[in-house]
Amino acid sequence: MSKRIGIIGAGAAGLFAAGIAGAAGKSALVFEKNKKPGRKLLITGKGRCNITNNCSMEELMSNIPGNGRFLYSAFNKFNNLDIMAFFESINVPVKTERGNRVFPVSDRSMDVVNALVNYAKSNGAKFLFESPVAEICCVNGQVRGVKLKNNDYYELDSVILATGGLSYPMTGSEGDGYRMAKALGHTVTELKPSLVPLETVEKWVPDLQGLTLKNVGLTAFDNKGNKVYHEQGEMLFTHFGVSGPMILSASRHIMDCGYKGAYFIIDLKPALDEEKLDLRLQRDFAKYSRKQFGNSLSDLLPKSLIPVFVELSGIPSEKPVNQITRTERKELVKLFKGLKVTVSKPRPIQEAIITAGGISTKEINPSTMESKLIKGLYFAGEIIDVDAYTGGFNLTIAFSTAYAAAMNA
Repeated sequence: MSKRIGIIGAGAAGLFAAGIAGAAGKSALVFEKNKKPGRKLLITGKGRCNITNNCSMEELMSNIPGNGRFLYSAFNKFNNLDIMAFFESINVPVKTERGNRVFPVSDRSMDVVNALVNYAKSNGAKFLFESPVAEICCVNGQVRGVKLKNNDYYELDSVILATGGLSYPMTGSEGDGYRMAKALGHTVTELKPSLVPLETVEKWVPDLQGLTLKNVGLTAFDNKGNKVYHEQGEMLFTHFGVSGPMILSASRHIMDCGYKGAYFIIDLKPALDEEKLDLRLQRDFAKYSRKQFGNSLSDLLPKSLIPVFVELSGIPSEKPVNQITRTERKELVKLFKGLKVTVSKPRPIQEAIITAGGISTKEINPSTMESKLIKGLYFAGEIIDVDAYTGGFNLTIAFSTAYAAAMNA
């Protein structure tokens, strides 16, 4: 008789685990509290689904600051290259884009979800939707089954807990898995928002709400002034602070210092060094020599940024351009190369892409993903205390840990 595996959660890790377990000759039963599977997966990568990252193992590990070493064994059995090959094998062709990010050729996350569901069903997996689990039932430290909130009981040989974290609660990630694991004696480390928009101190930031800056340089410093991150790319100003791809990545680098007091230096013209930028300013000032300073920056800055920039420069907006001194111009160059934004706090964990923290890795066998406390209990995905930067690395963790759990459950 085949092993009966209960999988709690039909997200990326749960769906993949169901298919792999079925392919290995096991009987998989998936419990999902939502009406449909893969709700968070559908919104990843702005609806395009950044499946994994096409990088070396060394790069993969360097992009997982949260307990990356725990994943060595899992990655040795199933890694990013295996993920790409797997999706190709189930008729989801993939492509590699900037930063080695891997997407389905169709650019549709729905194709990824549908393919995973079909793969699971074709391997015999059964789905129970609108079926929230109340508790995992154990006898003498061994999993025996699960009880649903409607009191239905299902006898099982093992359970894979793949309920996700606390981020994006509207997708169903409300921390159910942490509660179930805690009830069985597991430690849940501090849960923090990771890859999260940030609130800022400066009063002028909300004035720029909706402004996206592309191809700017961003250097992040912790609250002790240590440089912790640098990238060139895109960011966004909001009514509360800053967001966008670079900010989300940078947020993970300043998480360890508690966010408050960390700051960013934005280089608005990374392609020009100070000397070349000064020459460019001189040309623009010659072109607009008869205008007021406030009307001379339209070739260099977005419209909404000009009044903020003028105020920060300390040069009166109505000052004639031909009266701007060399010293004032040099200070302007520094402002272009070093616009400072100070972090006050992260947005709530519900707005984070990923939850940092989770089930302590000390209590999980890294080779099998089985609990060291409860026989037959396995973990997969975001519920584990591992987390990575943006770029497909977090989904890589989900698929890899799900593979290890499904093969060993």
